[in-house]
Amino acid sequence: MNIFNLLTEIEKADPEVYGRLDSRRAVFKHFGGFGKKLAVAAVPLAFGSMLNKAYGQTASRSVMEVLQFALLLENLEAEFYKQAAATSLFPAAPAKMAFETIRDHEVAHVSFLRSAITGASGTPTNYTANSFDFSAKGNLPNTFTDYGTMLAVAQAFEDTGVRAYKGQAQFLISNNAVLEAALQIHSIEARHAAHIRRMRRDLASSPANQKPWITLKDRGGLPALVQPIYDGEEVTTQAGVNIATGSVSANAASEAFDEPLDTAQVTAIVTPFIR
Repeated sequence: MNIFNLLTEIEKADPEVYGRLDSRRAVFKHFGGFGKKLAVAAVPLAFGSMLNKAYGQTASRSVMEVLQFALLLENLEAEFYKQAAATSLFPAAPAKMAFETIRDHEVAHVSFLRSAITGASGTPTNYTANSFDFSAKGNLPNTFTDYGTMLAVAQAFEDTGVRAYKGQAQFLISNNAVLEAALQIHSIEARHAAHIRRMRRDLASSPANQKPWITLKDRGGLPALVQPIYDGEEVTTQAGVNIATGSVSANAASEAFDEPLDTAQVTAIVTPFIR
């Protein structure tokens, strides 16, 4: 096993890998000393441990597993927007139209993912409105009776989706077509998130300084239940470079980059909403 070649190839695919570990020089120096300290058989184990640290995942995932996971998340959003768009909570027609548009986007994402799974000889999991609990096990009883709560839940779902797709992208490198489609969905989720944040800013009951992006790990006035969605966003170092220097504040540095959520983190976030 040529560890140095592998590291070089990983760096080509993910230029930020050393930002998740240490400097490039330190990592290469660390592995360069293995021959003196460890048996050759131990090197693959150490290398695997390094990747786990870098990506926060305990194992690789197949493209099919990622598609099925994405299908769950997109169904969660689609069923939420179907119910939300059917309420009479909207203060004006443009707000209702925005939810209807986002609903249609999410339904299209579900349709695509089902077709992709079927095309890959898989069987897409079937979800219905009864598959989900939008009260989060009773913690959000007013989701579809209070406009502010409904917008807050929408923002939580969209922000989760953005970070979830970023976390799963690494497992799709072997399939360019699926990776490209996932990145296309990822960017739309980000547009949804920004629009929902604008809608929340327009509410008198929401924080007046609501931004289209995330500052540090601030949850923007959302309930404490959703804090895990924003934990980790306070990072100010990217690819080993500390962005928060000179005239760039920690707030601005964190806002300029989104961080991924791994499978376990996303699962923990959405579990309260799944029956």
